[in-house]
Amino acid sequence: MGSTEKNRALEAVAVFLCDRADEILEANRADIEHAEKDGMSPSMIDRLRLSGDRLKAMAEGIRQVAALEDPVGEVISMKTRPNGLIIGQKRVPIGVIGMIYESRPNVTADAFALCFKSGNAVILRGGSDAIHSNTAIVAVIKEALRFVGTEEDSIQLVTDTDRETARQMMRLNGYIDVLIPRGGAGLIRTVVENSTVPVIETGTGNCHIFVDETADLDMAVSIVFNAKTQRTGVCNACESLVVHRAVEEAFLNRLCERLKEKPVVMYGDEAAREAEPSILPATEEDWGKEYLDYKMSVKTVDSIEEAIAHINRYNTGHSEAIITKSYDHAQKFLNEIDAAAVYVNASTRFTDGFEFGFGAEIGISTQKLHARGPMGLKELTSTKYIIYGNGQVRP
Repeated sequence: MGSTEKNRALEAVAVFLCDRADEILEANRADIEHAEKDGMSPSMIDRLRLSGDRLKAMAEGIRQVAALEDPVGEVISMKTRPNGLIIGQKRVPIGVIGMIYESRPNVTADAFALCFKSGNAVILRGGSDAIHSNTAIVAVIKEALRFVGTEEDSIQLVTDTDRETARQMMRLNGYIDVLIPRGGAGLIRTVVENSTVPVIETGTGNCHIFVDETADLDMAVSIVFNAKTQRTGVCNACESLVVHRAVEEAFLNRLCERLKEKPVVMYGDEAAREAEPSILPATEEDWGKEYLDYKMSVKTVDSIEEAIAHINRYNTGHSEAIITKSYDHAQKFLNEIDAAAVYVNASTRFTDGFEFGFGAEIGISTQKLHARGPMGLKELTSTKYIIYGNGQVRP
C-alpha cells in the first residue's frame, strides 16, 4: 500500500471519528459509569474519559500522522565497497504489533494510526474498564477503512478482557512480532516477565524536577505546578521534587501557596518539613513511587551531584527536569541523568508524541533497545540491507 492510499484512509478515519462522536461518547459514558461504581480513582477516571475536545484531538493526531513522511522504504544509507558491491539499508515494517493496555481509549486510535502508516497490522487488547469505548472506536475505524476500500483487518480488537486472553497473546511468538504493554507497573512487569514475544517496555513515570540553588523560583513554581497538576494520572506528570537546601524554604513556601489551588499532598524529608510545616513525613517508598494522584515527594539535597545520584537511583528512566540559571549545571544534568527525556527549564509534561511532532505515540519506551522515549513512525519500523552486485563472489 502506497503513502497516498494510507493517507487517504487515515483522513477518512479522522473524519469518521468526529462524525460518529455521539456513538463513541455514549459508549464511553458506559465505561465511566462502571468505573465510578467500581470506585476507580478520579485520576484514573480522567484517563478513561473521552469528550468532544479529546475526540477532536485524537482526529488531529491522526491527521498529523498522515501529514508525516512515510518511513517505509526510506533508504538510510548507501555505500560502495572496494569489491564493487553497493550496500544500502532501508526501513521496512516490523509486521504484526500487539498491544496490551489499560484505560486510555485514545491509545486505540493512536496505535492504529501509527501502525497503519508504518505498514504494520495491530492487534489490540485493552482493559475491561474501556471495553465499550474501544469497541466503538475500532468499529468506526473499520467503517472508515471500508468506506475508502482499504483492508479493515489491519486493526483487530480482542474483546475478551479475561486475563487468560492477555497471557495467550504473550505466547504468540511467530504470530506477533513485537508486544507493547502500556499501563501500570503491574501490567508492564507481567508482560515483560511472561512474554515469549519480544517486548518493548513502555515504562511507568516516577518523574523528578530538581530546583537548584540558581533557579528562578517563580519559573520553578510555574513548572512544578504544571507538571504535577495539569493531569495527574499520566506517566509524564511530576511525582518527585528535589530541592537544593539553599533555596528550599523560599521555594517551598511559594510552591505551597500556589498548590492551594489544587488538593496536592506532599511527603518530604526532615529538612523539607522544617522549611514547610504542611509537608507530611516521607518514607523510603515515597522516593520511588508513581502516585498518579495529587501527591508528590520532596527530597532535600546539598549539591547537584547529590540530586543526580538520588534521581538516578529512584527514577524509572522516563522524564527528568532541572530548573537552573547555570549553564554548567544544565549540561551536567543533561549528560549524567539516565532517562529517555531530560529537560532544562521546562515541564516534564511535554514528553509526548504529539508534543514532539510525531502526530501521536504508541508508547514511551523507557528501555534502550531498540527505541527510547516517545515512539512514533520510525520506531515502528525495522531495517534490512539491500545489496547490488555485478557478479561478485566471495574469495
